[in-house]
Amino acid sequence: MHADQLRVEREQVAALVADQLPELAGRRVTEVPGAGTVNAIFRIGDGVAARFPVRRADPARVREDLRSEMTAAAEFAELCPFPAPFPQYLGHSGHGYPLAWMTQSWVPGRTATPTSDAHSSALADDLALLIGRLRDHDPAGRSFAGTGRGGVLSDHDAWVTRCIERSEGLADTTAMRSMWSRFRVLPRDEPDAMCHSDLIPSNLLVERGRLVGVLDAGGFRAADPALDLVVAWHLFDAAPRARLRDALGCTELQWERGKAWAFQQAAGLEWYYRESNPAMAELGRTTLHRLMADDQR
Repeated sequence: MHADQLRVEREQVAALVADQLPELAGRRVTEVPGAGTVNAIFRIGDGVAARFPVRRADPARVREDLRSEMTAAAEFAELCPFPAPFPQYLGHSGHGYPLAWMTQSWVPGRTATPTSDAHSSALADDLALLIGRLRDHDPAGRSFAGTGRGGVLSDHDAWVTRCIERSEGLADTTAMRSMWSRFRVLPRDEPDAMCHSDLIPSNLLVERGRLVGVLDAGGFRAADPALDLVVAWHLFDAAPRARLRDALGCTELQWERGKAWAFQQAAGLEWYYRESNPAMAELGRTTLHRLMADDQR
């Protein structure tokens, strides 16, 4: 998927686990397929998952980032009204793998796709409960810091412009330019709130149209409270999307910023992952289609 991508082999994982977590030595190691773009996931036995960053970076920085993610994920797991992985162990390099890695508890369930539960009003209710619980959590003086999603929309101008240019022939780039010109200047009228920060389908575990688990909470932080609304366009058709909005009591401005963050995230997915990660490319196409359909209403 990336020019700087590392290959992580099952045999490496088994050797690292045997060396650093001898209590797990000998348990079956299985690579977990999925739409993830920054980690390789392996299941260790029945109850443990191991996450290995797959993009080359400074080892000290990766270790510190993982330590921060584990702290955030632990706080999220304690708060989340649905099962969520709890971080367990921070591993170190070895057996040809150059970076830190981590283990966490395994949460069973089927990952959603952009269309698997698009009509589920019950799932919209579950996500309203989740987002509401996160918003009610005391940020304890924290506010958004950094350059990722959840801060100032116009800070993403260069990336979105590049994405629109690269999307020629794949999407309606005239409509994309028009939408971003409106989205990028949307104001903020409310303080930061605690957000999962990446509520995409592959981070949601579902069964029979209900939410049964939430994954990848290492980005749990204070941000624009509209950030987690991206799930409305990543996952739902119009009716459950409206149900989610009503359940959360979103203002028109907050809802529009939710659209803006969904657009910012979706704009780069098809052209970047078209060949290397079809699931993420599909997410980009589906989300942009829903956003454009909304824009025409």
